[in-house]
Amino acid sequence: MSTRKNINRLATIGGICTVVALAASGCGAGGPASSSGSAGTSTVNVLVEAGGHAELTGVAEQCKKETGVDVNFVELPYDGMFNRLSSEFSSGTVSFDVAALDSVWLPSFKDAVQPIDELFTDEAKKDIFPALVKEANVDGHFIGMPAWTNAEIILYRKDLFEDAKNKADFQAKYGYGLAAPTTWKQYQDISAFFTKDGMYGTDVKGGVETEWLAHVLQAGSPMVLDANNKVVIDNAAHKEALDFYTSLVKDAPSGAAQVDWAAAQNLFNQGKTAMTRFWAHAYRQIPKDSAVAGKVGAAPMIAGSAGVGGVPGPWYLSVPKATKNADAAKKFVKCAYDYNDKGIESNLGLAARISAFEKYQDKPGYESFKPLIQTLNGKATATRPATEKWQQIVDTVLVPMLQKAVAGGDSATLLADAKKQIEDLLK
Repeated sequence: MSTRKNINRLATIGGICTVVALAASGCGAGGPASSSGSAGTSTVNVLVEAGGHAELTGVAEQCKKETGVDVNFVELPYDGMFNRLSSEFSSGTVSFDVAALDSVWLPSFKDAVQPIDELFTDEAKKDIFPALVKEANVDGHFIGMPAWTNAEIILYRKDLFEDAKNKADFQAKYGYGLAAPTTWKQYQDISAFFTKDGMYGTDVKGGVETEWLAHVLQAGSPMVLDANNKVVIDNAAHKEALDFYTSLVKDAPSGAAQVDWAAAQNLFNQGKTAMTRFWAHAYRQIPKDSAVAGKVGAAPMIAGSAGVGGVPGPWYLSVPKATKNADAAKKFVKCAYDYNDKGIESNLGLAARISAFEKYQDKPGYESFKPLIQTLNGKATATRPATEKWQQIVDTVLVPMLQKAVAGGDSATLLADAKKQIEDLLK
């Protein structure tokens, strides 16, 4: 299962359609197959994945009040949405006026969506994380407005870190104070320290690639491909990051090759790991009856030699070239920017504007937002390579390679093999 599909299942809200008090609102498996809004109408069809529907509900309500634009949500599962987009874009006739696009889809659909450069004012660009501004600009034009984003941060057992005996024992053993880690070395030390008495210091996710790629960025290299699409997965930074990643296996639960997001989240929420590198939205989703409820702290992603680095997980709102209702569609996209903080009030609880996160960062329950802002603004933070083959590279090369690595495979050999495989895919 791909990372994107997997994390989306964690991020979506149950698969049940939320009733939205909007004129002409719709929801369900596939939604209406009618054509996009007629030219000049004030109703827009917005194609979304389940989590996106919840994120945009408040925006839609506000947009109706401010502009008179009605919103009809067409909700699809992740796989179904990509297939629907591919089919309709290929046909030249679309049933939607706005589409929420996963960032990894932008290269595939860049020629089917229209520029929205006028929405990216200097003021707007200053309030969007730099990596997202860069990713939204394809071939010299902005083709998607970030609607929400996420990144991995450090979640840790605050109660264990603040325990007096643990603090004294850690100081005696390692020569510095026990606190949320900021470097690779500290993460290794703390993971080893807490691996005892049936607990593990951390998890190692062999079933997903994003976490290892964050460490690649922290080591100072672009992920897998450089700016010219040259395969660099066998360079020193990739090996350094992979060696660090696999060094943690001894302090993680067994079966690392099969651990994915869901497994890691369960391990942490059940109190079996002292730390996890995980998507920031999970902080607010810790069940109240969990063994760790009320005991969790949040910190920015750790830094390597190149600084703090994470891999954002943004979604963008794009307007298809084939819509007959571009004016109303762009009004909705502008509303999504203007009222971006409305998404924070949803179950998923994310936004894309810096000011939206800052509005909530000091409120109780939103302690993960400052670390998330710091990570998304990190010097080494970067989005995934802009290639249509990215998901294929992930599923057929990166994840299988990581699974072999955490099971004891030789890093240099695995990376060299991965380079050949990726070069073949890109031919």
